[in-house]
Amino acid sequence: MSTLDRARRRLQAHPLALDAALAAGVLICMVVGSFVVPQGENDVAWGVRSPDPLSLLLITIGAAALVFRRSDPKTVLAVTGTVSLIECVTGDPRAPVAMSAVVALYTVASTTDRATTWRAGLLTMTVLTGAAMLAGPLPWYAQENLAILAWTGIGATAGDAVRSRRAVVQAIRERAERAERTREEEARRRVAEERLRIARDLHDVVAHHIALVNVQAGVAAHVMDKRPDQAKEALSHVREASRSALDELRATVGLLRQSDDPKAPTEPAPGLSCLEDLADTFRNAGLRVEVARADQDTELPAAVDLAAYRIIQEALTNVQKHAGPDAKAEVSVVRVGPNIEVTVLDDGHPAEDAPAVPGGGHGLLGMRERVSALRGTLTTGPRYGGGFRVHAILPVKTGTAAPGDSA
Repeated sequence: MSTLDRARRRLQAHPLALDAALAAGVLICMVVGSFVVPQGENDVAWGVRSPDPLSLLLITIGAAALVFRRSDPKTVLAVTGTVSLIECVTGDPRAPVAMSAVVALYTVASTTDRATTWRAGLLTMTVLTGAAMLAGPLPWYAQENLAILAWTGIGATAGDAVRSRRAVVQAIRERAERAERTREEEARRRVAEERLRIARDLHDVVAHHIALVNVQAGVAAHVMDKRPDQAKEALSHVREASRSALDELRATVGLLRQSDDPKAPTEPAPGLSCLEDLADTFRNAGLRVEVARADQDTELPAAVDLAAYRIIQEALTNVQKHAGPDAKAEVSVVRVGPNIEVTVLDDGHPAEDAPAVPGGGHGLLGMRERVSALRGTLTTGPRYGGGFRVHAILPVKTGTAAPGDSA
């Protein structure tokens, strides 16, 4: 960083000192200009003169007022305009007192709105130029009178341009900040959605397999002494269920690996093609399950296929846990127009001392979130005469939502 840049930064950190330096510079220019007078034909030559004491006093007042140009720009413009007006009427030859008014007008234009700039600029140009032409010692057409009009107009125009540029820069900076905040909020939203999706998968996997393990372990404990062969079969199902749970947990947690991790899982996500295997796991646990399909081997998007599988898995898990030992479950998958409909029914009658299934439990909530994410509908509730019904309608093409729906 150069010495000039360091000095500029120090002055910007102390605006009053910067204004004092500017006022001193304007004072020097006005004093030097007051000693110069045009001479010869067409004022092409310059001479030296002694300025009037009144002109030096007006110069000093105008320069001193500029020290406070940031704190009260309109008052400073009024003071500098007044001393410039006095000099325009009395000065002969005229000292450049109007320079202070030009700087003050620039400050007003750069710190206020455009309407105020127009009013202040027109008023200053009209009063100073009119007074110089009508009441000044020089002819109305003198170059000095036209110079007052030009310089005051330049001061107002330059100040308005600086103000406009500052507004544009500030608008660009605000847009960039809003865009940055939007990107951060979008990133947080995506992270939250991914965490919720993984939590749903973990819940579905754990709830399903732990329920099966619990049932089979209870069977093994009950028949261990009297029917050891049946106990061994139940323990075999426990081993298979726990192995399947570990495999699915490994695949789900593997989604959290970095993209360059060579051990990332490559197994496909479960879908309706595994429906019979899923039903067999419940049958092995003692639940009677019937499966009926009329989906004409429809090729489903991966998200819809996984959601349908998880909904059936969670619904059967709830039947296994809450519908009683003699319950029977019916699963149907039907293609109806642009949708695939998944229904799970049971005729269970839970024991009186069994805990009630809350309508807002994690299992039903997870189902609802999966269906909502695909813009489908889910209906759950008790059946007339006993049992429970889960009915999900999922669009085969996930882009069939009505216009205006948000993703």
